[in-house]
Amino acid sequence: MAHGGCNWPRRLCKGKMLAVGVLAGLSVLSLLTYGYLSWDSLGLGPGVTEATRTGLGEELGTGVPSSQPHIIFILADDQGFRDVGYHGSEIRTPTLDKLAAEGVKLENYYVQPMCTPSRSQFITGKWVFELWLGYLQYTYTYGSYSGDKCQSVGLYQIHTGLQHSIIRPTQPNCLPLDNVTLPQKLKEVGYSTHMVGKWHLGFYRRECMPTQRGFDTFFGSLLGSGDYYTHFKCDSPGICGYDLYENDNAAWDHDNGIYSTQMYTQKVQQILASHDPSKPIFLYIAYQAVHSPLQAPGKYFEHYRSINNINRRRYAAMLACLDEAINNVTLALKKYGYYDNSIIIYSSDNGGQPMAGGSNWPLRGSKGTYWEGGIRAVGFVHSPLLKNKGSVCKELVHITDWFPTLITLAEGQIDEDIQLDGYDIWETISEGRRSPRVDILHNIDPIYTKAKNGSWAAGYGIWNTAIQSAIRVNHWKLLTGNPGYSDWVPPQAFSNAGPNRWHNERVSWTAGKTVWLFNITADPYERVDLSAKYPDVVKQLLRRLSQFNKTAVPVRYPPKDPRSNPKLNGGVWGPWFKEDEKKKKSDKSKGANKQKKNKNKKKANWKKGPSLHCRSRLAGG
Repeated sequence: MAHGGCNWPRRLCKGKMLAVGVLAGLSVLSLLTYGYLSWDSLGLGPGVTEATRTGLGEELGTGVPSSQPHIIFILADDQGFRDVGYHGSEIRTPTLDKLAAEGVKLENYYVQPMCTPSRSQFITGKWVFELWLGYLQYTYTYGSYSGDKCQSVGLYQIHTGLQHSIIRPTQPNCLPLDNVTLPQKLKEVGYSTHMVGKWHLGFYRRECMPTQRGFDTFFGSLLGSGDYYTHFKCDSPGICGYDLYENDNAAWDHDNGIYSTQMYTQKVQQILASHDPSKPIFLYIAYQAVHSPLQAPGKYFEHYRSINNINRRRYAAMLACLDEAINNVTLALKKYGYYDNSIIIYSSDNGGQPMAGGSNWPLRGSKGTYWEGGIRAVGFVHSPLLKNKGSVCKELVHITDWFPTLITLAEGQIDEDIQLDGYDIWETISEGRRSPRVDILHNIDPIYTKAKNGSWAAGYGIWNTAIQSAIRVNHWKLLTGNPGYSDWVPPQAFSNAGPNRWHNERVSWTAGKTVWLFNITADPYERVDLSAKYPDVVKQLLRRLSQFNKTAVPVRYPPKDPRSNPKLNGGVWGPWFKEDEKKKKSDKSKGANKQKKNKNKKKANWKKGPSLHCRSRLAGG
């Protein structure tokens, strides 16, 4: 089925308009749907009294319910594509199965291959040239940057400076301070905004913290992983600290040895109990599960004793606990009067990690790779507000699409000067219409390990195929460089069936290969490389990569800062960077003198477009 006449304008740094062809309808797996337990068979958990509701900060009202929907975004961590009941998993997920079956399953849904990139693109919905601003303001030698700044013009990870890996605990790096976030936009139109769970968008200075980025409250962890019970994390030998926060302070009072999935759910229940359901609320619930370390309460192992692979068994127990937690969140939405006017979105942040129990079968690859197993995610929308309930959406959707979609649903405004990569895809999901999206630049990572046999010659003189990159346009997906771990890991790998089947599914590498082309519509498992058969298609996609790369900013991956050591911060992971007081006073004085002059100058410059210095610097990136 052709995607009727959908041309997509994309604004580059120089303001060029590009249009691409039409998008053919995309097909994905048709997988088994497993049964589910009744809602009543799973408990709500710790109750919240009416006194607690009024004692947690908000007086309950009796006003007319808002037309703005309550938005609940649930982000799982490292959940594999197969690891949900309705994708044929042996792991039971009755809550997820029921919510998805009664909502809309997203079966052509993409995220980024690792934690930080997916979270940053969800919360900003755009690619901005100033995502490296924090690093320019801070250097390891505590110097300063005096150059001009490029204005925000949007394009993918390559324009965030976050195109390599994740934000490490000891790095002076975070989501840029001048980027408008989803909770900030929702607050503008009256939403109460709350985050519970894993942040992983940097914290080296207080301004990077969730409560400074639009959330009224925050309860959770700042790092990418940690112990589920003690909430301690060691980044390296001797560099260890506590990582549980309530707003801007370490939550020592909550250190009661409670498993984080259950603890976060209890917090969500308390927030819902204390808020007035006639007023809109945005809840971002970023569970730690099912990321390593593989830990779960003993009772969740009950149904999985037969799984011989210990990592898979632990992973299954963790996922079972997560499924029950989401049931309890849903019951709380109903109990406290939110459900009928709510939109629940469920997503994984990236593919599963087979070595840590996850499964992406029958997709190829794993977390951290640009094969489908690393970037194609479990996702669905559940809401009484959906028009086509109980349906499957096979249209192309990306995690950046949630930003404009949710702001529009919330009756908010997206400023004209904010250029987004995401699209409003509510009608695509709710009504079954065609997606406005026709392509995805998965990433270009210039500092990832280079492919030894890559070259400009292999890229027809258009592109250096030693560089790791991946792009999707319509049916076609192109990968270059070293795409990462590329095996297909079948379910047998997690049982006592032996390793033979797994080994038979391993890749037979062609010597010197650094370019792959797949028709993802016809071959979602990436088994048939078509790069030799369709060289003209390869060239077209390489040109697209080259166009994107001309506007890329330098990778923002600063070295460790020794001041980040929790031993210097009371044993807690937390903000450590403080600007020199004299410099702050000097900057404040200079800013007061120049504020009026610069304000008018900046407006004039922006109307003309980015400065020549900005354009030349980006083109050189």
